[in-house]
Amino acid sequence: MSTEFVSTVIDERGVATVTLDNPEKHNAFDDIIIAQLTAAFAEVEANVDARVMVLASNGRNFSAGGDLNWMKRMAAYSHEENLQDSRALADMLRTLNFMTRPTIARIQGVAFGGAVGLVSCCDMAVASSKAMFCLSEVKIGLMPATISPYVVAAIGARAARRYFTTAERFSAQQAQTMGLVSEVVDDGELDAAVAALVDAILVNSPAAVAASKQLIFDVADRPLDTELVEMTCQRIADIRASTEGQEGLSAFLEKRKPSWIQ
Repeated sequence: MSTEFVSTVIDERGVATVTLDNPEKHNAFDDIIIAQLTAAFAEVEANVDARVMVLASNGRNFSAGGDLNWMKRMAAYSHEENLQDSRALADMLRTLNFMTRPTIARIQGVAFGGAVGLVSCCDMAVASSKAMFCLSEVKIGLMPATISPYVVAAIGARAARRYFTTAERFSAQQAQTMGLVSEVVDDGELDAAVAALVDAILVNSPAAVAASKQLIFDVADRPLDTELVEMTCQRIADIRASTEGQEGLSAFLEKRKPSWIQ
C-alpha cells in the first residue's frame, strides 16, 4: 500500500483543502504524488458540496518541484516512458487548471520548477513575503515544457523569456508584479489572507462563479467579433433565467440574503 502524501478535507461550508504532505522532501513531487494530486483534484471537482479549493502544503516549503529520485529514474527511462510520465503530469495540471470551482494556492517557502506550474494553474495565489520562486529546469539540462502553457498565461511571454532561460530565483513581490501571485503577506497573515478570499467567494452564487470562470477560458485571446459578442449575450440571457440568477436578483431587490449564503 502506497503512502499518502496528499490529503483532502472538505468542511461544512464547502471549503476543500488539498494539502501536500511530504515536508521531509520539501513537498517535492514524483509520479506517485502526481497521481495522488490528480485524484484529489478530481475528488473535489466531483463533490457537489465543494465550493472553493485551497491548495496548501505542510512544512517550511510549498514545493521544491520534482523529486530528485524521480528525476534519477527518468534519466533511465526510454523516450516512450518519458512521454507517458510527462502526460501524467500534464493531466494533473489540466485537471487543476480547468476545475469549475475557484482555486487558491497558499505559498510559503520555495515554489520551484513544477510547483510554479501548480501555482499558475490556480485562479489566485497568496504568498508569504519570504517565499521564493524559480523556474530551474534549464540548470539541469531540461525545460519547463509541460507547465509552460499555464506559466506563460500567468506571467506573460516577456517575463517567461527571462525566467525560463536564466533560472533566476525571484521574490514573492516580483511574482506579484508579474501576475503569478495575487497577494503577498507576512508569514503570520497567510491563513487570514486565504480565508478572506474564501469568504469573498462564498457569498457569491456558486453557479455564477463557475459560469464566470468558464467565461474567462471562452473569451480569452479570441477576436472581438460578432460571434463572440453573440456568445456573451447568450450567456447573460441564460444565467438571468437560471434558478440562481432569479434568486440573486430577487434577493437584491427584496434586500435579503440569497439562499446560497448560510
